[in-house]
Amino acid sequence: MSQEARNAAILKEAYRSWDETKGASVDHWLSLLADEINFGSLAQGRTDALSFTKTRHSRDGVACYLRELTRDWEMVYYAVDHLVAEGERVVAIGRCAWRFKLTGKVVETPKVDVWRFNAAGKAVEFFEYYDTAAVMEGARANAPA
Repeated sequence: MSQEARNAAILKEAYRSWDETKGASVDHWLSLLADEINFGSLAQGRTDALSFTKTRHSRDGVACYLRELTRDWEMVYYAVDHLVAEGERVVAIGRCAWRFKLTGKVVETPKVDVWRFNAAGKAVEFFEYYDTAAVMEGARANAPA
């Protein structure tokens, strides 16, 4: 099996489990990571409600990200429509919806995740792209009338 096929297969299974468990497969994600990883998100922790999205540099840091995400947000669905692999990189293209628990608002957004794997098949880089404006709006309480 080629490096591209291996990495795509690893992620296909991880995303399938992520959706089926509605975000409860945190340990599975952590098992895919190298001890040191550059893990980033488009929101970059810019608001209190999205503070978990700040850049992380270790498996423990990513564990914190995932705990905070699933503490504050409830997954509605997570669908990956395409996995594109070339060399050590895999791009997952899809869509997802999450409910912010404090407001009850559901946010649907296109989602693109860019991964890089080392020769041992462990993820060493991750960056996610999504509609940050919609996510920030979902996390914002309704303004008083």
